[in-house]
This record gives sequence, structure tokens and C-alpha cells, in this order.
Amino acid sequence: MTIVKPSTLPGFMELLPKDQILFNEMKDIIRKNFEKHGFLPIDTPVIEKSEVLLAKGGGETEKQIYRFSKGDTDMSLRFDLTVPLARYTVEHMNDLSFPFKRYQIGKVYRGEKAQKGRFREFYQCDIDTIGMGELSLVNDAEFPVVIFHTFKDLGFTDFTIHLNNRKILKGFFSSLGIEDSMNVLRTVDKLDKIGEESVLEELGENGIGRDSGEKILEFIKIKGSVDEILEQLRDLKIKDEIFQEGLDELTQVVGYMRDFGIDEDCFDIDLKIARGLDYYTGTVYETTLDNYPKIGSVCSGGRYEDLASYYTDKTLPGVGISIGLSRLFYQLNEAKIISSEEKSLVDLLIIPMDDCIHDGIKLLSELREKGVRVSVYTEFAKLKKKFKYADQTKVDYVIVLGEEEIKTRKYSLKDMKTGDQEEVTFDELVERFKK
Repeated sequence: MTIVKPSTLPGFMELLPKDQILFNEMKDIIRKNFEKHGFLPIDTPVIEKSEVLLAKGGGETEKQIYRFSKGDTDMSLRFDLTVPLARYTVEHMNDLSFPFKRYQIGKVYRGEKAQKGRFREFYQCDIDTIGMGELSLVNDAEFPVVIFHTFKDLGFTDFTIHLNNRKILKGFFSSLGIEDSMNVLRTVDKLDKIGEESVLEELGENGIGRDSGEKILEFIKIKGSVDEILEQLRDLKIKDEIFQEGLDELTQVVGYMRDFGIDEDCFDIDLKIARGLDYYTGTVYETTLDNYPKIGSVCSGGRYEDLASYYTDKTLPGVGISIGLSRLFYQLNEAKIISSEEKSLVDLLIIPMDDCIHDGIKLLSELREKGVRVSVYTEFAKLKKKFKYADQTKVDYVIVLGEEEIKTRKYSLKDMKTGDQEEVTFDELVERFKK
């Protein structure tokens, strides 16, 4: 028999149990925050019809998806959770209540070049609110509140939620005579990565003169407090209708955010935030960790006016955010912002003597029925090896079960950290460890 060397494919993350426990804890914190703010869970298939995923057209998406056929069916692995959401919303439209607030946490797949911190399979944690025909700006204001509470509960104190409105940028570009703003938005979005000179060069390649390019850079560098920036934007007296609409929307969103009671120190207005995806039409968000700017955005999203136009003639505006959990976990671990430690998911380990395993299993069942997180060592081995196992698995407490313990229902409880021992009854065990 040929022995195959075990290995994972490049770009696929696989964790040891101690890291997986920390990853799951982060995922649970995110999920609980989503649910706390009223978002309902959905789950969509990992595999979708290719015609659904590619309804908007090919381009980069077609190059990145994993596409294959089974019989006559052309199918692909989902590359994000947003397109499946659009399909789901239209397919189940008659059974949903609008505004439809949903969250989804699941794996997505992209066939891009695997590199450090970039994965081909990764977890996305998404929330979106979808309206039928229209959607209040109050929803735009709620998403920074969700981000705020989520990252606080993840243990972060110094982070900033950056806000902008793409209509402000589009209207400003229009005031400079630039009507096709999409390429400009994509270029502006790269400013932090490629620098001012490279932005000017790329704008020039798209037909934007250097004078206009410098005005764009001067505009997006407007600084100050939230209220000061809004005032400076008003003082520009730009008559463009789209600009004024975006400024009014951003002002309203900030007002609603304050109504929600968000910490003023945790958000600002950043006019260079554009988000590269072309379906964003209004409010956009990016979240960064103040002390770790090199990590980049850890949560982003925005408003879109018609996500599902490829599946229905009804208008379904929405707003949403996404946390790339796999990438975030990897980067935080690499930067030593978080660290995992060996720990057990049970509080108590029963170590039966070799002739007492049946009674050990019975005791285990009794304790579990009372809500105790407990496990039992079932292998025939010397006592020293059994205690070594308890030490290696980082369980906090151990009881050795012999004939005397079975007879009296009194147990010697050992604290594995201190080595201290005490005699306890069954009821005392339950009282101490029940959850």
C-alpha cells in the first residue's frame, strides 16, 4: 500500500484545537451581536447555479470562481454571501417580512493566488437589511452601532469606524466635469495602498488631468471633527444635486448614530473611503484598528440601491457590512493582538480505576444530566498516564473513581493547577460545576 503524504491545499486554513476554540469564540461573539440587534439567521448552499452567480457578468468574478459540471448542471462555489442573499431574497420574497434583516456566517471560495493572510476558502460574517422599494437611512446608522458593539465585545478598545457617502464623491467629481466616476472611485480607494503620486498617475491614465487630480486629493484630505467636516463640505457651496443629496444623507446618518448612543470617539468621516465595488451607491463604511493600521479594514460595507435587479424587476435597496473572519483571525494572530492557549472545554474529568469504567460512565451521565461539563477517561492505563492526559488536555479538575468512591458517593476532587484536593459529595459536585 502506498503511503500518501498528508497536506492541505495552499490557501486553505486549518487550525489546531486551541486556535479553533479561539476562532469559534470570536465567531460566537459576532453571531450573538448580530442576533442582539435583530438580524435573523439564514444559510444558503455553498454551491449555486453558475448562471445565478454570474448573472451580473463575467470579468474578474468568472476568473476567480470554482466552476464545474455534474451531469447537465453548471455550478460554482459561492464567492461571497451577497449574491446568494440577492437570490435568496427574491426566491423567498413572499415569505419574508420587509425590511428583511438577515445575518449569515459561512465559508466562501475564491480561486485567487494564495498568499500570506489571503485564503481561497474563508469565513465571511455578513449582515444586511433589505427594503422593498425603499429603505430608511436609519438602517445606515444602525450598522456602525452593530460594528461598535461587536468589536467592543471582541475585546478591542481603540478602533475607528470611517464613514463616507459615495454620492458626495460622485457629485464632487461631476463638479469637475468628470461624469464617469467609477474608475475614479476605484483609484481613490487605493490611496492608502499606493500613495498620492501613483493615484495621480492612475487618474491620468483614465483621462483625468493633473489639475483635477490634485483637486480630488485636496478634497479627500479634508480633516476635522465630524461636525467640522460636514460644515466644510457645506461651505464649498457645490451646487451639484448628487453632492447635496449625499451630504444631506451623511448628515442624517450621523444624527441617527448619535440617537443610538454610539461613542463619538469611535467614528469619523473619511472622504477617501470609496469602497471599490461598483454596487455601493450611498453610505460606505470601513473599520480600522487604531494601533494596527497595516492590517487595513477589518469590517466594511455600505448602501446599495438595487442589489437584485438581475433576478427581479422589483427594487430592493439594502445596506450591509461584512467581516472577513478568517483573514481577521490570521492577521490578529500574526500581530500578536490575540493569542490562543490550551484549554479544555470540560470542567471535570473522571478517571476510573480499570475495573470501574462502567461506574465512571454512569457517573458521567448523571453529572451531564445536571448540566455539568464533564468527560471520562476510558482507556486502560497506569494512573500516571491518566493524570498526564488530564494535564495535557488542560482540564481544571479531576476525580479518581474507585470502589470506595462508588460505595460512599464521596469523591476526592483534585485541582490540577494547584494540586489541592478536597472531599466532595455528588450534590456538591453538581453545585460547583453546573452551568
